[in-house]
Amino acid sequence: MRLPDFFSKKPSEEAPSAGAVPAVDDLDLLTDPLPGTASSSQPKPREASYRYYFRFLGASEKAKIEDYDFARDGTLVTGKLPDGYELLDQYWIEEGRTLVYIALNKKTNQTEYLLFEPPLSDFEYELLERIHEDLLDVLILTGDEIRKDRREILLNKALALLEDYGLHLDRTALFKLEYYLVRNFIGWSRIDALMKDPRLEDISCDGSRIPIFLYHRKYRNIRTNIAFEADVLTSLAITLAQRSGKHISTGSPMLDATLPDGSRLQLTFGTEVTTRGTSFTIRKFREEPFSPIELMEVGTFTSDELVYFWLAIENNMSMLFIGGTASGKTTSLNAVSLFIPPIAKVVSIEDTREITLYHDNWIASVTRDAVSEGSSSINMFDLLKAAMRQRPEFILVGEVRGDEAQTLFQAMNTGHTTFSTMHAGSVDAAIHRLESEPLNVPRNMVQALNIISVQALIYRGTERVRRAQEIVEVVGIDVATGNLQVNNVFTYDTVHDKTSYTGRSQVYSAIAERRGWTRDQLETEIAVRKNLLEEMHTQGIRDYISVATIFHNYHINRADVLAHIAELRQVL
Repeated sequence: MRLPDFFSKKPSEEAPSAGAVPAVDDLDLLTDPLPGTASSSQPKPREASYRYYFRFLGASEKAKIEDYDFARDGTLVTGKLPDGYELLDQYWIEEGRTLVYIALNKKTNQTEYLLFEPPLSDFEYELLERIHEDLLDVLILTGDEIRKDRREILLNKALALLEDYGLHLDRTALFKLEYYLVRNFIGWSRIDALMKDPRLEDISCDGSRIPIFLYHRKYRNIRTNIAFEADVLTSLAITLAQRSGKHISTGSPMLDATLPDGSRLQLTFGTEVTTRGTSFTIRKFREEPFSPIELMEVGTFTSDELVYFWLAIENNMSMLFIGGTASGKTTSLNAVSLFIPPIAKVVSIEDTREITLYHDNWIASVTRDAVSEGSSSINMFDLLKAAMRQRPEFILVGEVRGDEAQTLFQAMNTGHTTFSTMHAGSVDAAIHRLESEPLNVPRNMVQALNIISVQALIYRGTERVRRAQEIVEVVGIDVATGNLQVNNVFTYDTVHDKTSYTGRSQVYSAIAERRGWTRDQLETEIAVRKNLLEEMHTQGIRDYISVATIFHNYHINRADVLAHIAELRQVL
């Protein structure tokens, strides 16, 4: 009987050699008995295990899978540290069902990520295989079932099959079956636990029979004990593509997509492009985007910098966030976009969806590949041209990398406020890239940009942190030399991990002139907003919906928010 793709073969019972990836996978410890069956030292005949697990159902009895409760039902999984490993840390992803060991491999002196899931006995394994095959025939939904919860439908049909088999399982076995059925039919199969681990930023598969690598928020790059056979990896790749609403094949072997939870997927299929086999990288999406308060708490921006962004956005200044890979460009753009006034019309343009705003008057647009022969693709340039006809007040572009840059800067020069990101390590590098192929933005158009924020992923001791290295204003063009003139507003001291305000800001001067404020009035407004941000931090108001609500209320009724400054939750 052929195993379904998402099951693994039984692991060898030999202890892993030092330096090898331990053979712990989906069904590791497969032959371990459940409580009440034979111990590992005195195995019972297979028929005896069968008698333990089932009895014929009476006419009045109905099978039922109750919700698993860790406190009541106990753990379904126990970790087993391989020889030659030292345990450094452990935590639950799903309490009682998925356990992670962070362990030091003494042979290689490298930290590894060991994942443990509920072990199955021989009988449970074969039963799960049988249920999987039979579910493929009965998972045809009626019109009423389409509107019901998918998990409920799946488990009800599985229970109906158990009744047809004439089996009644004990609670522990039912909970295990429930876990694997939900994981494989609704979840992400063997990477489901990784997708649910909030401590992970990236999941990287480099090919078949190669361990998956992760980027862990605490332990950084780390190797796992999970690897795929070629056919299993192919099946998973097709599933990832289909759930992203895209197609992958040997004829079109590369794919950039967004998974349903917002995570970014880059996928290469087979050996057409990557010689070691199908590969994928998933950049995990945070369920709730970072708010400005959270970025202040982790040190990316100071309260002074956030007030600067707040006033600049309210007064229609265009901004560009630059930096290297994973430096926090899009995260920063998304966070400061919460300062946009509540009724302003916003259009976002992306090739993979990442921006999330708590804003009603917002058109979120994404690019599209050609879906069939004769159909046309829709790129960022097309979306940007369409956005110009929608009369937006703010245009957010996920990343400029091609000819859409010219249209974006044309939008700036015609009075639209735009925010975008770009890969560049410094202001000079960003300007040089803007003026060169394939962006080709004329220098006199670049001066319409008001603010450039330079982001970086740096080390503080052994910890990697994201910081704004400098915030720079584009002042204009030097008439004598033709070079762009810039003004450093905030600079970052890497030694002391502090950001300082230089005391010079043409943006602040322009805002004061536009609003008719004196210098004292400007400084008072800055102090009021800075105090509000720090009060939100002190009072623990940091989730993006609450933070955005307070910003919106401040814009609509400033006096009411300031009247409740000591208890800001009253204005939510």
